[in-house]
Amino acid sequence: MTLSNIVVSLDLGDAAADRVRLAAALAERFGATLTGVAAREILAPVLADDGLAIERIFEEEEGLAREQIAQAGTLFERAAGAAPRTDWQAALAAPLTFLVERARGADLVVVGRQGPADGDPGLLAVPSGALLMAVGRPVLVAPPGLAHLSGKRIVVAWKETREARRAVHDALPFLTRAERAFVVAVGPDARHEGAEGTAAYLVGHGCEATTHLLARPALGPADALLRFAEREGADLIVMGAYGHGRLREWIFGGVTSEMLRTTSVCCLMSH
Repeated sequence: MTLSNIVVSLDLGDAAADRVRLAAALAERFGATLTGVAAREILAPVLADDGLAIERIFEEEEGLAREQIAQAGTLFERAAGAAPRTDWQAALAAPLTFLVERARGADLVVVGRQGPADGDPGLLAVPSGALLMAVGRPVLVAPPGLAHLSGKRIVVAWKETREARRAVHDALPFLTRAERAFVVAVGPDARHEGAEGTAAYLVGHGCEATTHLLARPALGPADALLRFAEREGADLIVMGAYGHGRLREWIFGGVTSEMLRTTSVCCLMSH
């Protein structure tokens, strides 16, 4: 299994260049096209009595928006050197809406982590949580400062949900190339979540996979997963995003939100 089109979201935050480099290296590995996407809305001017003043403010705002999109395009061109093929898609539009539209032909969408200490990425940024709910494609969340993903050792955060099953399937291009996968179930029902069956599914696809049950973690689920990944030398976590009912509140809702803000490794999420 492979990827043919990887879409990366561009903004003007400090982490944007490394995110493009990471996505470009993945495009090189899979022989995929790397598509850079950026959009920026024109902010409406504050109403005033002078119609000419409003028009002038609007023109200045439009000029600034076009300038920022052009800066993002230049950043993409400079950082995407490893990709075998590139494409650039940009517009004066709502960033989330435009990215969802451009992702219809994507196999993977790469976005940045948006934690409280990660700085302001500006008006081109796409909220990763809202993207997960709307895009219908696997989303790779990259922490700041990471320009490479080896994917040799992968943690699968397992819960018996549709979202987790979809995430495992979406991650097969990575999992089938990994040296080892760790299927990890967290929480008091860990023994009843079917982690062994998921490991067997991965073995059937030629992946070396083992099962790990963290029934009584000393930390919260997100921290337990990150600590496990660190201990095993894994640089990718695969997980379902935003489950339903009590599961949403207990693990895949809370864990999703926590990981989007604090993950120290790349996370491939599907909803």
